[in-house]
Amino acid sequence: MNRKVIVDEWRRATRSLQAADVLAREDYGDDAVSRAYNAVLHAAKAALLVHGVAAESHAGVRRMFGKHLVRTGELEAQWSKRLVQHSDDRLVADYDAGVFFSAEDAQEECEQARAFVDRIRRYLSAKGLTEQELASERGDG
Repeated sequence: MNRKVIVDEWRRATRSLQAADVLAREDYGDDAVSRAYNAVLHAAKAALLVHGVAAESHAGVRRMFGKHLVRTGELEAQWSKRLVQHSDDRLVADYDAGVFFSAEDAQEECEQARAFVDRIRRYLSAKGLTEQELASERGDG
């Protein structure tokens, strides 16, 4: 287990969630949804890295998350479903110019991403990462 790489992914997750919150508050819904997904993506990557599993593509992260964390019983199936939903929402937010996410939609997306990140925080802690390692450079959001 490469703790430094796990912590780097974790910090990217928490910073992305902070950015999503700011964007949602400022009514940049599409951008907030995109950042919320990035928070989930990097949290998932951190959880995978605990097992020495590195996935570089978005699809690879989804596939490996299900295989190594959900099917093994390490995490509940709902988190895999949320990872997929956030990914789908991010694709719409980034690439479908005809769809707009409202501030309320973005806030909901941020709340769901926060729940995912919080679950992964508990998982990482259970796997031996310390509170100091899990503390974001700019606070916990």
